[in-house]
Amino acid sequence: MEITLQYFDGCPNWAVLNGRLAVAVGDRPDATLIVQRIETLDDAQRLGFRGSPTVLIDGADPFAEHDAPVGLACRMYRTPDGLAGSPTVEQLREAVERAGRLPRLGR
Repeated sequence: MEITLQYFDGCPNWAVLNGRLAVAVGDRPDATLIVQRIETLDDAQRLGFRGSPTVLIDGADPFAEHDAPVGLACRMYRTPDGLAGSPTVEQLREAVERAGRLPRLGR
Protein backbone atom coordinates (compact mmCIF):
# COMPACT_ATOMS: atom_id res chain seq x y z
CA MET A 1 0.00 0.00 0.00
CA GLU A 2 1.38 3.37 -1.02
CA ILE A 3 0.39 6.38 1.08
CA THR A 4 1.31 9.80 -0.26
CA LEU A 5 1.23 12.91 1.90
CA GLN A 6 1.00 15.98 -0.32
CA TYR A 7 1.68 19.45 1.06
CA PHE A 8 2.95 22.89 0.15
CA ASP A 9 5.37 25.07 2.05
CA GLY A 10 3.57 27.50 4.28
CA CYS A 11 0.89 25.14 5.56
CA PRO A 12 1.73 23.98 9.10
CA ASN A 13 -0.84 21.18 9.19
CA TRP A 14 1.16 18.76 7.07
CA ALA A 15 3.60 18.09 9.94
CA VAL A 16 0.68 17.17 12.23
CA LEU A 17 -0.74 14.84 9.59
CA ASN A 18 2.68 13.30 8.99
CA GLY A 19 2.93 12.40 12.69
CA ARG A 20 -0.60 11.02 12.77
CA LEU A 21 0.05 8.91 9.69
CA ALA A 22 3.14 7.44 11.34
CA VAL A 23 0.99 6.34 14.27
CA ALA A 24 -1.89 5.13 12.08
CA VAL A 25 0.27 2.88 9.87
CA GLY A 26 3.11 2.12 12.28
CA ASP A 27 2.08 -1.53 12.56
CA ARG A 28 1.54 -2.05 8.81
CA PRO A 29 4.63 -3.39 7.07
CA ASP A 30 2.73 -3.22 3.77
CA ALA A 31 2.49 0.59 3.95
CA THR A 32 5.01 2.85 2.24
CA LEU A 33 4.81 6.56 3.05
CA ILE A 34 5.84 9.11 0.44
CA VAL A 35 5.98 12.84 1.19
CA GLN A 36 5.38 15.02 -1.87
CA ARG A 37 5.79 18.79 -1.86
CA ILE A 38 3.56 20.63 -4.32
CA GLU A 39 5.54 23.64 -5.43
CA THR A 40 3.47 25.57 -7.96
CA LEU A 41 -0.12 26.26 -8.88
CA ASP A 42 0.53 24.47 -12.18
CA ASP A 43 1.59 21.37 -10.21
CA ALA A 44 -1.52 21.65 -8.04
CA GLN A 45 -3.77 21.84 -11.09
CA ARG A 46 -2.00 18.98 -12.89
CA LEU A 47 -2.27 16.74 -9.83
CA GLY A 48 -5.77 17.80 -8.76
CA PHE A 49 -4.33 18.93 -5.41
CA ARG A 50 -7.20 20.10 -3.20
CA GLY A 51 -5.15 21.60 -0.43
CA SER A 52 -2.49 20.92 2.14
CA PRO A 53 -2.21 18.42 3.58
CA THR A 54 -3.72 15.77 1.32
CA VAL A 55 -3.47 12.02 1.86
CA LEU A 56 -3.61 9.64 -1.09
CA ILE A 57 -3.88 5.92 -0.47
CA ASP A 58 -2.87 4.01 -3.59
CA GLY A 59 -3.58 7.21 -5.52
CA ALA A 60 -7.08 7.85 -4.11
CA ASP A 61 -8.07 10.59 -1.67
CA PRO A 62 -10.21 8.93 1.02
CA PHE A 63 -11.30 12.32 2.37
CA ALA A 64 -12.13 13.90 -0.98
CA GLU A 65 -14.77 16.55 -1.21
CA HIS A 66 -15.09 16.88 -4.95
CA ASP A 67 -16.39 20.43 -4.83
CA ALA A 68 -13.23 21.60 -3.02
CA PRO A 69 -11.15 23.92 -5.20
CA VAL A 70 -7.80 22.86 -6.60
CA GLY A 71 -4.89 25.04 -5.51
CA LEU A 72 -2.28 25.99 -2.97
CA ALA A 73 -4.37 26.44 0.17
CA CYS A 74 -4.62 24.87 3.60
CA ARG A 75 -7.20 22.11 3.72
CA MET A 76 -9.74 21.44 6.45
CA TYR A 77 -11.11 18.05 7.50
CA ARG A 78 -14.34 17.09 9.20
CA THR A 79 -13.49 15.31 12.45
CA PRO A 80 -15.61 14.18 15.42
CA ASP A 81 -14.53 17.39 17.18
CA GLY A 82 -15.33 19.69 14.25
CA LEU A 83 -13.16 21.10 11.47
CA ALA A 84 -9.42 20.55 11.83
CA GLY A 85 -6.28 20.82 9.73
CA SER A 86 -5.79 17.04 9.77
CA PRO A 87 -7.90 13.91 10.10
CA THR A 88 -7.61 12.14 13.45
CA VAL A 89 -5.43 9.07 13.89
CA GLU A 90 -8.60 6.97 14.05
CA GLN A 91 -9.94 8.46 10.80
CA LEU A 92 -6.63 7.69 9.12
CA ARG A 93 -6.64 4.11 10.44
CA GLU A 94 -10.18 3.61 9.14
CA ALA A 95 -9.23 5.00 5.72
CA VAL A 96 -6.20 2.70 5.52
CA GLU A 97 -8.27 -0.31 6.59
CA ARG A 98 -10.96 0.47 3.98
CA ALA A 99 -8.32 0.82 1.28
CA GLY A 100 -6.69 -2.43 2.37
CA ARG A 101 -9.95 -4.30 1.80
CA LEU A 102 -10.43 -3.00 -1.74
CA PRO A 103 -9.40 -5.24 -4.64
CA ARG A 104 -6.26 -3.93 -6.30
CA LEU A 105 -6.27 -4.20 -10.07
CA GLY A 106 -3.06 -5.11 -11.81
CA ARG A 107 -1.22 -6.13 -8.65
